[in-house]
Amino acid sequence: MAAALLLVSAWSARADPIGDAAAIAMTRPGEQIVAGDIKPRQLGALLRPVDAFYGFWANGSLRLLSRAIAADFKDHTLPPGRPQGPQGPAAASRTFLKAIPDLRVTVVQRLVVGDRVVSHLRFTGHFTGTFLGKAGTGQRVDFIATDIVRVRGGRITDNWHLEDNLTFLQQIGMIHK
Repeated sequence: MAAALLLVSAWSARADPIGDAAAIAMTRPGEQIVAGDIKPRQLGALLRPVDAFYGFWANGSLRLLSRAIAADFKDHTLPPGRPQGPQGPAAASRTFLKAIPDLRVTVVQRLVVGDRVVSHLRFTGHFTGTFLGKAGTGQRVDFIATDIVRVRGGRITDNWHLEDNLTFLQQIGMIHK
């Protein structure tokens, strides 16, 4: 994991205007449903890396990312061109924060079952940066995503995700309705 993070450690150009604790607090779920067989201690262990993961999406902190995902993290729905492993979320975050510097992540709801955490997410902000060579003009961005993550040994080991990329690309003017 440390070697993977070194590859992206040069990126810390974003001055982390949102601290790690604040990023985690901002991404607490609006609603959480937990299977009845999960004990409070087990729930805490499952959610620590998940909370760090969504805090990472809010501020791009590599410290939070390293607390969240395992060295052998696998993205089961890896988009073309994104690296597998810890480098993948780091690259995606870097791209999104470059395009949408005021990106906000809201965990609308969360389901906790077994070793899985399902989160319904909402991403908002303004396209004032660049994305795939296109410069933003302040367009409002508001799209959803869903993650299913597996937590083992205190880290997220697997992620299956689906983002509403069509809405995002329409909002920034890359695809016309």
